[in-house]
Amino acid sequence: MKILIAVDGSEQTQRMLAYLAQHQLFAAGNTYTVLTVVPELPKRAASYVSSDVVKGYYQEEADKVLEPVRTFFAQKGVGAQFEFKMGHPAHEIAQAAEKGGYDLLALGSHGHGALGNLIMGSVATKVVSQCKVPVLLLR
Repeated sequence: MKILIAVDGSEQTQRMLAYLAQHQLFAAGNTYTVLTVVPELPKRAASYVSSDVVKGYYQEEADKVLEPVRTFFAQKGVGAQFEFKMGHPAHEIAQAAEKGGYDLLALGSHGHGALGNLIMGSVATKVVSQCKVPVLLLR
């Protein structure tokens, strides 16, 4: 099974990874890609610094999220690819899941509830509505 795991560095990410490990979704024969999405800097702000500074910023922000997950996977003895994208998280996650030909997308939800989702929107809600790949949503 080819599994995409979307992470954001939150407590929900930690709980989701623990659930995956506990319920034996880290099985031989499965392949894993861990993805985080860094929101894009406003174009106007990015225009004031060099492209190397902008790239460094994106890499640093992604590494803050991905490093603890790399450690988790290493401790479990599970190999994975680690990637980051820039843009709107819901759009980028759903697009990556479909274009990558994944069998399953796993992500954590902050669980704001129906009213919170209605007012603020939810990355998880948007991913589920945009994604044609099966989604395992954990909170």
